[in-house]
Amino acid sequence: MKLLLDTHIWLWTLQDPKRLGRRVLQQLKDEANELWLSPISTWEALILNFKGRIHIKGNLAEWLARATAGTREAPLTHEIALVARQQPLHQDPADRFLAATAEVLDLTLVTADERLLGLGTIRTMANR
Repeated sequence: MKLLLDTHIWLWTLQDPKRLGRRVLQQLKDEANELWLSPISTWEALILNFKGRIHIKGNLAEWLARATAGTREAPLTHEIALVARQQPLHQDPADRFLAATAEVLDLTLVTADERLLGLGTIRTMANR
């Protein structure tokens, strides 16, 4: 399975894995699955760090290299930008880009966000 990690799922794997549901944790550990990460999640994490909502210690480039190890980088394309604008979603740009990335690249979005789980236009895996 090809799993696109929502930003909070990615950060929880790094900082607070107890917040991950049993099924999600099992799927993340399954080596048969591909773990995908969008640059939008990196952007979100860096904003959260700047605002003090999360704390990234040390050099950001070194942290990013460690934090993304074992994941595939999802491209950010013109098609994804177009689909993001067309998503029937609230105005959060990161959620729109993640949903569009899942749709265009045919990935399953792993999330705890009820708004994304209820979207219906993409495959999702709930954090349960």
